[in-house]
Amino acid sequence: MWPIFGKKAAAPAPEPDLLARLRASWYEFDHLDEAQWQRLVDLAGRFIAAKRIVGAAGFAVDDTVRWTIALLACLPILELSLRAYSDFVDVIVYPDRFLVDRSQVDDAGVVHESRDILSGEAMDLGPVVLAWSDTVEDRERDGARVVVHEFVHKLDMASGAADGVPIGAEARSPGWGRILRASYEDFCARLDAIEAAIPAHVDPEGAGADAWYGQLGLDPYAATDPVEFFAVAGEAFFSDPWRLREDFPALFQAMCRYFGQDPTLGGETVR
Repeated sequence: MWPIFGKKAAAPAPEPDLLARLRASWYEFDHLDEAQWQRLVDLAGRFIAAKRIVGAAGFAVDDTVRWTIALLACLPILELSLRAYSDFVDVIVYPDRFLVDRSQVDDAGVVHESRDILSGEAMDLGPVVLAWSDTVEDRERDGARVVVHEFVHKLDMASGAADGVPIGAEARSPGWGRILRASYEDFCARLDAIEAAIPAHVDPEGAGADAWYGQLGLDPYAATDPVEFFAVAGEAFFSDPWRLREDFPALFQAMCRYFGQDPTLGGETVR
């Protein structure tokens, strides 16, 4: 199931005070008991030893940045394997959101140019790119974790094709593809109903529509395709698990089996 590559020794642990601050700052770690937390720290140390976490646009990467990213990146693979992240080396960190120019050729052969402003991007067989400003601000937003989102994409890509079915999903959580597809279609139907209910005088792209979209439980971006639905639901699994369990119980249980964790509980490994 997992690509084979050498196991590297963990990077030296940072000051205990830093680990204590990070554990207290991110409630995604609250469900871990002491043994699980220590395993996560060890896994994050091996992640740091195997990867290059580098700054871009003048951003300086210190231990706080390095260990924050490593701990959040390794949380989804705590009961899986670091080998799932073997297709890349670099994690590139910008101070703020960054611009990406894209070109796309449509069926008629017409080239469409666009410029996107991103808080994160995971490239197939390439680096993960993150905006540190959004990483920090995520602590104030339930269900939003750009680091988890992008590394969940990496789990998806590790299966050979990004399709919402991450590496090992059907073995660890039988019926994954069927459950994810049904949940995605349900979400799209809910989004259609919400958009139809927004009054004509309310701009659906403006802040005034937030009260309607807030009923969804997931960011509307999840409706893009099953790939983004999995990534958005994956970050919600760790950062707003109670809402995900309420809105998509079958998907939540499938994720518990796949990730081997139940973030609504404390110190328990799901088998």
